[in-house]
Amino acid sequence: MSHEREPSAAADAGEIDEPAEGSETLLELVLAEHLARAQASAPARIDGVLVGRLAAIGQGGEPRVDFAGAPPDGVAARSMVAVGAAQIDHEVALLFEGGDPKKPMIMGLMHRFDAAPSAEEAPSTSLGDAPATPAQPTIENDGERLVFEADKEIVLRCGKSSITLTRAGKILIRGAYV
Repeated sequence: MSHEREPSAAADAGEIDEPAEGSETLLELVLAEHLARAQASAPARIDGVLVGRLAAIGQGGEPRVDFAGAPPDGVAARSMVAVGAAQIDHEVALLFEGGDPKKPMIMGLMHRFDAAPSAEEAPSTSLGDAPATPAQPTIENDGERLVFEADKEIVLRCGKSSITLTRAGKILIRGAYV
């Protein structure tokens, strides 16, 4: 009994035989195994804070994060802080909506003690385009009282109206009707 395979007519014509139906190529087997391992290592639920990495900024501007158990291309995330291309590869603090690993939320950037961020790396803390200042405002909330503190001034703005508190003790109120 011979195990040698007779060449097919297609092979004689210079065509390559297709794999038999149901058989898989080596690449498909390797990819299937890799996917199975990734799914097995991804937890079903993540509670608490997890430190991940800002992997990329997507085409729509959404941050993509990488963390233990995440797919190779990362996961699209929502963010509590402004992040951009300058923060790619920075560590980020992540929480997961409802504990779902597919719904990460960036809570903040992890501080790097080795070097202070440059002006272009520092995300803006205001609603405008001004870079963050070194002196950060503080907020205290004990349930009965909310205290905002800043070195120079505090501005509350809504539409055309605003209230400004200055360091010198001035209170400026602006609006169409006062």
